[in-house]
Amino acid sequence: MAGQGPVDNSPSAITDEDFSSGKTAIRIASVAALGGLLFGYDSAVINGAVDSIQADFNIGNAELGFAVASALLGAAVGAMSAGRIADKIGRIAVMKIAAAFFLVSAIGTALSPNVELIVLFRIVGGIGVGVASVIAPAYIAETSPPSIRGRLGSLQQLAIVLGIFLSFVVNWVLQRIAGGPGKDLWLGMEAWRWMFLVMAIPALVYGSLAFTIPESPRYLVASHKIPEARKVLSTLLGQKNLEITISRIRETLEREDKPSWKDLKKPTGGIYGIVWVGLGLSVFQQFVGINVIFYYSNVLWQAVGFDADQSAIYTVITSVINVLTTLIAIALIDKIGRKPLLLVGSTGMAITLITMAVIFANATLGPDGKPSLPGTAGVIALIAANLFVVAFGMSWGPVVWVLLGEMFPNRIRAAALGLAAAGQWAANWLITVTFPGLREHLGLAYGFYGLCAILSGIFVWKWVMETKGVSLEDMHSEVLQEKTPHATA
Repeated sequence: MAGQGPVDNSPSAITDEDFSSGKTAIRIASVAALGGLLFGYDSAVINGAVDSIQADFNIGNAELGFAVASALLGAAVGAMSAGRIADKIGRIAVMKIAAAFFLVSAIGTALSPNVELIVLFRIVGGIGVGVASVIAPAYIAETSPPSIRGRLGSLQQLAIVLGIFLSFVVNWVLQRIAGGPGKDLWLGMEAWRWMFLVMAIPALVYGSLAFTIPESPRYLVASHKIPEARKVLSTLLGQKNLEITISRIRETLEREDKPSWKDLKKPTGGIYGIVWVGLGLSVFQQFVGINVIFYYSNVLWQAVGFDADQSAIYTVITSVINVLTTLIAIALIDKIGRKPLLLVGSTGMAITLITMAVIFANATLGPDGKPSLPGTAGVIALIAANLFVVAFGMSWGPVVWVLLGEMFPNRIRAAALGLAAAGQWAANWLITVTFPGLREHLGLAYGFYGLCAILSGIFVWKWVMETKGVSLEDMHSEVLQEKTPHATA
């Protein structure tokens, strides 16, 4: 599916000049991306509570791995169902549902008296994460001008890494005030419980702001709500080519039956190739091991000799690096394209991960079974870990979410995005739940992640198409006919 051709400049094509102003698109994309903030916070907040949960409930590594990864099971379920629900009740309604799941999870996890209830409420929060991971990129792609769609789609990843950063800062501040994550803070509750409870605040903000943005015009057209679609499109586009735009959207959505999973199958049998490409991107994004850095970063820092408090500070620094590199991606994605960024990222990740694999393979184990990296080896490992975050943050972090939001044709977008996101969360769960058992074999673990980084580059080179500057409607017929959509260099 690689290859390039001329941009469609026909009068019926939706161009950037048709958009009366990008300000409205930026505002509503920013609100939609708030789901990513909660997504990031919910995913990373467990980092500060891992040791306390293990100590408080006296559980082993296997149980701990499941407790940490339980949210990812919910995320897979949420992602798998979000697209179909969004096709039935709309994108905005699904955002409100996600906010409700986040709120329930925040309160429930904070008040859980046992590890079983923690797992349950983490799964509830995970469902919210999965729903947000599908609905935000789909909605942003459906409401954005082609020339800035990549940057607006990247807001999802920016919000995710800001959420991760926020959770690390909150965790650090709370444990500093209490004197440790397992110490009592306020109202007789330990600091780690307040880490979860704080998530209720952004959940309420997200749910409230969801009432202030319009429904996706492509969903409205699909639901035969043409007057409402016309009103939203006039806000985004002005009056220029309004009816032509509506007609083109209707053509790509035209059908006699209701949307279903069957849409992912070709009339000749089998699944559309573009669906497999989306699933592959999702799996590789997780198999390079990025979330090991964020869920279990304290293991790495302590291997170099830092204590728990210092490890928390360096984890915050790593998340700041992640935010800054995401800003680099936002600046470049609509200029140099999606595919070049992914290829550069795969190369950088492969080099840094293999470096870490070699260093940890030669590390000595302390009496507690944890690896020790004294001297130069520890410094190189820390530099490699942060350069890995740089390589991921400027490429695979934001670009995959942008591609998943825009690469699928209108007719199958929600279902295909849901399947790809579910695959991503399943892969995330697999990597996360297996890592505690690999803490004594970090060389092997990072070697596997490095191999996946190499394979991700080959996958992108061979199968991923460039979508820079292509309108969503221009991708429709060519993708469904298994051709390459028009794209610019």
